[in-house]
Amino acid sequence: MNNAQSFRLLLLVAVVLTGYRAWVIGHLGIDPYVDEAYYWGWSQALDWGYYSKPPLIAGMIAASEALLGHTLLALKLPGLLCYPLTALVLHAVGARMFTARVGFWAGLAFLTLPLVSTLGLFVSTDAPLLLFWALGIYGIVAARETHAWRHWLLVGLAFGLGMMSKYTMIAFAGSALLVLLAEPGGRRQLLSIKPWVAFALGLLIFAPNLWWNVVNDFPTFRHTAEITRLESRGWAPGEFVEFIGAQWLSFGPLLTLGLLWAFLRTRRLWREDRYRRLLLFVLPLLLLVSFQALTGRANGNWAAPVFVAACVLVVAFLAESGRWRFAISAVVLNLTLGLAVYHWPEITRIAGVELTAKNDPYKRARGWSALADQVAPVLAAHPDAVVVAKDRELLAQVIYRLEPSHYASWNPDGGVADHYQLTTDLNRYRDRPVLLLSRTAQIDDVADRFESVTALGEVSVSVHRNFERRLSLFLLTGFRGYP
Repeated sequence: MNNAQSFRLLLLVAVVLTGYRAWVIGHLGIDPYVDEAYYWGWSQALDWGYYSKPPLIAGMIAASEALLGHTLLALKLPGLLCYPLTALVLHAVGARMFTARVGFWAGLAFLTLPLVSTLGLFVSTDAPLLLFWALGIYGIVAARETHAWRHWLLVGLAFGLGMMSKYTMIAFAGSALLVLLAEPGGRRQLLSIKPWVAFALGLLIFAPNLWWNVVNDFPTFRHTAEITRLESRGWAPGEFVEFIGAQWLSFGPLLTLGLLWAFLRTRRLWREDRYRRLLLFVLPLLLLVSFQALTGRANGNWAAPVFVAACVLVVAFLAESGRWRFAISAVVLNLTLGLAVYHWPEITRIAGVELTAKNDPYKRARGWSALADQVAPVLAAHPDAVVVAKDRELLAQVIYRLEPSHYASWNPDGGVADHYQLTTDLNRYRDRPVLLLSRTAQIDDVADRFESVTALGEVSVSVHRNFERRLSLFLLTGFRGYP
C-alpha cells in the first residue's frame, strides 16, 4: 500500500467514523455539555479573548452556525471535524518519518483513541489544539529535512493558531526548541532567520489575544494560573495516581503498554533522529503535567497533546519490533471501547441494568433543554426581564436554549470567576424586572436587594429515577444595587 492509497483509505475511514459519530450525537438524545453551551455564548459576541480561553473556538462555532444554523450538530461540528483532520495530518507525519503503513495506522490509532472517541462527541478547545499541534510537528519534521520557508511558516502558523486555541500550545514551542537543540543540524538552523521568523509569525497571530488580556487586566492568564495552583504547591500522590489512570484510559490499555515499552527503550531510540524527535514531543509535557499532578492539580486532558506524537511513536516502534499484530489489536480494542461508550444506554438495557445517575456517563448533558423549555413560557410572559442566575452552568444552558435578550450573573462580591461575571453587570438593568433562576427556594440573600419578590413556582425534569433537575423561579423588581 503506497502513500496515496493509505491516505485515501484513512480518509474513507475518517469520513465514515465522523458520520457515525454525528449520528450517535442525535441517537443519544443529549444536550450541550456545560462548556459547549458556554462557548456558544462566546460565539454570539465574538472578541479577541474570553475569561478562560483564547478566542478560536468561539470563531469556529460562529462559522459552523453560520453554515448550519442554531443546531446541536452545528455546535459540535468543529470538534467532529478537527479530530479526523488531525488523523490525516498524522498520516503525513508517519509516512514522512517512516512508511505509509505506519502513517495509516498512526492516524487510525489517533482516530480511535478513547480520548478522541469521547471528545469527538463534544466541542472543546482540545480539538483545534491537537490539530495545530500535529501540524506543527509535521512542519518541524519537514523543516529539519528541507529548511524550506514554507515548512517554517507552517510551524509559525500552527503555533499561533494553537495559542489562539489553548495556552497549552506554549509547550509545543518548548519541544520544538529541544528538537532543534538536540541535533547538530538543528542547532545550525537556529542560527538562521527562518525559525525565528516562524516564532515571530506565531506571536503575531497570538498578539490580538495578548492585547485583549492587557486591556481587560489579564483575566485568561490569571484564570490559567488559578486552575494550575501556581501560588501553592504540596504533595498530592492521590491526584498523581488519578492523573496516570486518566492517561491510561485516554490512550487505551494496549497502546499504553506499547508506549511504556517504548519508554523502556528510550536509550536506544534516542540515538535515532526520528524517534528522538517524537520523544521530545511526548516526554517534556507528560513529565511537566505529571509533576503538576503530584504537587498540586492536573486535569486528565492537560497532557492530551502528548498522544499526538505518541500515536506515531508507538506504531512505528511496534512495527520495527515486528509487533504489527499488537498494534492492530490495540487499535481494534480502542475502537471496541469507543463503540461500547457510544451504545452504553443500549448495553445497560440489554443487560437488564437500570440507567441511573451513577452509571450514565452522559448525565451532565441530559435534561437541560427540557428544563429550559419549561422556563420559556415564564420568560415569554415577562419579555423585558433580565435572566439572572448565580452559576455559569445554569446561565450557559438557559442562554443557549432560550437566547434571552438580557442576562446577567448574580455577583454581589464583584469578583470575576467566569465569562458572565466579566462581561455582565446587573446594575445596568435597574429599570428592568429580573427573572431569577435558582437551584434552591431560599433566596434571602438576593431578595434583600430588591423592592419586591414574587415566587413563580418550580420547574423540574426527571432525568433518572435518582436524578432530576429542579429550578425555583422568581420575579424581582426594584433592584437596589449590591451591598
